[in-house]
Amino acid sequence: MQNYRDLKEHYKFSEEEAAILKNLQPRMEALADEFIDGFYDYIWGFGKTAQFLKNKEIIAFHRKKIKEWFINLFCGKYDMQYFTYLYKIGEVHVRIGLPTHYVNSAFTFVRTFVIASIEENFDNKVHHVSEIQAVEKIIDMNLDVLTSSYREEELSHFLSLSKVEKGILTGLKKFNSYINYFLAGALAVVAFFAIGLFVYDIYLLFFSDIGIEKGILTVLGSLLVLWAAIELIHEEINHLQGKGFAIGAFIMLAMAALIRKILIYSLSSEKGEELLVIAAVIVGLAVSYWLVGAKKRTTLA
Repeated sequence: MQNYRDLKEHYKFSEEEAAILKNLQPRMEALADEFIDGFYDYIWGFGKTAQFLKNKEIIAFHRKKIKEWFINLFCGKYDMQYFTYLYKIGEVHVRIGLPTHYVNSAFTFVRTFVIASIEENFDNKVHHVSEIQAVEKIIDMNLDVLTSSYREEELSHFLSLSKVEKGILTGLKKFNSYINYFLAGALAVVAFFAIGLFVYDIYLLFFSDIGIEKGILTVLGSLLVLWAAIELIHEEINHLQGKGFAIGAFIMLAMAALIRKILIYSLSSEKGEELLVIAAVIVGLAVSYWLVGAKKRTTLA
């Protein structure tokens, strides 16, 4: 953990602001129960909170500790002991696997709650601004220290690797980046050919004896493939920006290609067996797509 004096200096946190926070403590202590109730309503909205607060005993203990932390936020004495206390809380978060996203999001509620209370007790404008500045700084410093545990955990894990392991890990990350960009380029080429296929089917519809019914179905099938290719490119862009890999988009593209084939074959009485096989494959893909979507929804919940 970085030196707490440096931390306070970087945030330009003064002793006057510490005194302002100390003066706020009685008011915030009186609001502590209201804060806890609102805080729990907020974090239960994350969906996965129950994985970390598994029973009544853990919940009661957690409520007690959060209440203590909230009151202590306005203790007015921000020394080594205070920041060590925060760092240990962060270590607990790392140990239980609590995502940093949950910590950051929870602090949004803390900030909103405290500032709303200050707004309700507005008296002097200059003092009012000073209170808000002090609260913003202490909340930001708390968040900084709590999340530093995650950064140091990642750094210590990396530093524990041998030189060869670090080289392999770095090389694999670079190679993975190149492959992802290659895949994005390849998908763009696929989309280009899908556009060509769509234009070609339009041409056949108007300038060949393919038949209006078959021509329209063929064009619709090509349009479906083009739409799936565009969706796949969109998902790959999201992946390059750090989001998860969307296997569902690949399944969707395969389904679109098969559906196009069904649209074309549906007008032929000689393709009955092939249609059944393709239909069975589409059903299998649809089930797979549903399972992937169900897993994603469960993860988000």
